[in-house]
Amino acid sequence: MSMPQEDELQKNIRRAASAKALKEIHAIVEDERETEALLGRVLHAFLLYGWLVLLLLAGIVAHFMGVI
Repeated sequence: MSMPQEDELQKNIRRAASAKALKEIHAIVEDERETEALLGRVLHAFLLYGWLVLLLLAGIVAHFMGVI
């Protein structure tokens, strides 16, 4: 192989390695986005329904204490 062909081969190897690394990074970032989206939905549900649960628990505690 002559020098220009070797350089072209090295360039293609680097390009393939870079493409693979970018795909792996994309997969990691996408997984983190899905995890953060799930966490956001869970926190939203806690904020939306949490006060109802606290009110219910307060009523149960008040009932057992004889307040209600």
